[in-house]
Amino acid sequence: MQPFTAVTGQAAQLPHANIDTDVIIRIERLTQNDQSRLGDYALEALRFRADGSEDPSFVLNQPRFRDAPILLCGPNFGCGSSREGAVVALAARGIRAIIAPSFGDIFYGNCFQNGLLAIRLPEAQVEAIAADVRASDAPVTVDLERCLIVAPGGRTIAFEIDPLRRQALLEGLDDIGQTALVRERILDWQARDRAERPWIWDIPDPVLAG
Repeated sequence: MQPFTAVTGQAAQLPHANIDTDVIIRIERLTQNDQSRLGDYALEALRFRADGSEDPSFVLNQPRFRDAPILLCGPNFGCGSSREGAVVALAARGIRAIIAPSFGDIFYGNCFQNGLLAIRLPEAQVEAIAADVRASDAPVTVDLERCLIVAPGGRTIAFEIDPLRRQALLEGLDDIGQTALVRERILDWQARDRAERPWIWDIPDPVLAG
């Protein structure tokens, strides 16, 4: 997983509440063989018109925000079904950080499994950052090392992230990577348990024995 320390760039605004995972990535896109194109399909329900042409009014189709690595979103972003592909699609499109008042719980957890920083802030603070973005072309910086957002004009807003999730993002570790850090402790426990309860370890695997 790509480590996250800080990102600086434009922050695109998606202020609508309850943008769900089906809007972020349509389910049929997840059943196609070419998963490398998920970024192309991220938010396509909002990016494109019915005839397949880009909607120029949508923020990510505007030149300034087309490659924005930061999203400023409305409440309950990522609600709906528990498809991890929604996070994967956003990350493949270059999104590194999402700032919103609240998130769908499963979507929020999936963000940290895929190197995407999800930040919860009160709605008034999200709007304050958005207002600064509207007033200036300057970029926004999201600094995970300092847990600080620097908005255009110099406004700074502190944020909180679970310490374990923060460290995992800084080091680029998903759950498997974090488990590997304590491999020796796991092996030590297994060795002790084998000695104390050998009968547990001698039970044949019914699948293999099948």
